[in-house]
Amino acid sequence: MNQPAKESPKVMPLFVLMLVFVVFFLYIAFKQNNQISIDNLSIFLGGFFVAISSYAIVRPDNISQTLKAFPRANTPGYVFMLSATCWFLWNIKTENMADYKDMKHWFYIGFGIVGVGSCFYLKDFLAVRGFAVFMLLTAKLILDTQRVYMFSTSVEDATEWRMVFAVLGYAIIIFAMWMVVSPWRMRDIINWIASDTLRIYVKSVFWLLFGFLLIILGLTEFQLKS
Repeated sequence: MNQPAKESPKVMPLFVLMLVFVVFFLYIAFKQNNQISIDNLSIFLGGFFVAISSYAIVRPDNISQTLKAFPRANTPGYVFMLSATCWFLWNIKTENMADYKDMKHWFYIGFGIVGVGSCFYLKDFLAVRGFAVFMLLTAKLILDTQRVYMFSTSVEDATEWRMVFAVLGYAIIIFAMWMVVSPWRMRDIINWIASDTLRIYVKSVFWLLFGFLLIILGLTEFQLKS
């Protein structure tokens, strides 16, 4: 059986960014009941992409080592899986499930056992599985935010730039479902990217530009028309 990768000081910057990402969305879930304006969401996601891609451009060797260690790293696996479990259980609690309201306690027990049990009995690629589940919930929030904006804004005032969030949300869903079913694919993708510094730069520049786009949209189009 493969041993989990040992954490190194070089992973700390990305670990901090990961915690910021997780804490932000858990705050939106628990404190704001999964409600956030599209402009604030755009600015946060844009800032996150800019931060992580800038670090990758400045420290490509560090990012390469960190990414290679990620699929079998226990700590991020626990963080993502337990956070996703809490978020999902909160969604069950707050969602209108009239047809299943008498069965909610079984959902709490069942999904709670699956989430916590995965941390003990499904440690192989736990980080990938936990990340994928958390991203599925993030995609739901992104799509819900885009939908609220679409229905709460008049046709004349709504901007078609909202489709950026629709495309992003569904792209995340497709990728995350693929990772849940075949978590070793992330290892293969990471190894392919990390094997060439140029690939790291190209991917990083793409996400850097996309991050700036989201920030600009959050400060202009979504800000003025929300």
